Amino acid sequence: LGCDTHDDYADMLADESLGLIVVASPSHLHEDFTVRAAEAGKHVLVEKPFATSLDGARRMMDAAASAGVVVTASQNYRYSPDCIKVRDVVASGVLGEIVQIKMQWHRFARRWDWQTLKEYGGGELNNSGAHVIDQALLLLGDAEPEVACERRSTSLYSGDADNHVKVMLSAAGAPTVDIEITTNCAYAQDCWLIMGTQGGLRGSDSKLEWKYFDPSAVPARPIDREPTPDRSYNSEKLPWVEEVYEAPRESFGVRNRRLYEDLYPSLVGDAPLAITAESVLRQISVLEKCRELAPV
Repeated sequence: LGCDTHDDYADMLADESLGLIVVASPSHLHEDFTVRAAEAGKHVLVEKPFATSLDGARRMMDAAASAGVVVTASQNYRYSPDCIKVRDVVASGVLGEIVQIKMQWHRFARRWDWQTLKEYGGGELNNSGAHVIDQALLLLGDAEPEVACERRSTSLYSGDADNHVKVMLSAAGAPTVDIEITTNCAYAQDCWLIMGTQGGLRGSDSKLEWKYFDPSAVPARPIDREPTPDRSYNSEKLPWVEEVYEAPRESFGVRNRRLYEDLYPSLVGDAPLAITAESVLRQISVLEKCRELAPV
């Protein structure tokens, strides 16, 4: 690609022409490489997982604050068309009060690279969970979630890291978020299933569909203590409105471009970061809680 290369990280950090360092090393090295880059006066974009511990993430943020540089996380799945559309539909209110959100990253696959090893910060919780939980927290709202988690390492991973993860997030006044990340599912289900009091949404990263009704268009249903005429359960035909979204076919790199376009004004000006330190630390806190609750 015609890029300059360096055999030594310190030599690269000494290059004054570089304004932004992207840390895409194995996960266990993110903390050290980020702190060194910040101390060298470089802005830093860190691949997921941002850090393998909450203390490490705070150290990275502190180094950035001391140096007066930007350090943020590469949460590029925020910029995927399906996530953008889901957030828009939920925010529109057409589904009513959101009761539950189910997010499923299912596949069936064997894997035997470094990301199957705990010593390198591998595993599905760190690798995929950093994306899914980031999306989930955006949908959960500002409430601090209670976390429940189950993790397993099965024979489909050659290493010792987790490859089957179940996470539940809940908070007062917020929907329950049910997350599954696994390489052990031969029959993958929809990525999205959202349940609301006026409708619901389901679908994948390529197609979403949702339906809803207008409560003002249906009669009130006060309690009726009398038996139904035919002893059946209550039933009615609701005036459903149905919509479909076909996500544009685009390369994986497009969401990265959107991330960089959002990041650029924060590097050259005073625009606030789209991926804030608070949101990154909140996500890392959930990942750490999962590791505490369900050691592998």
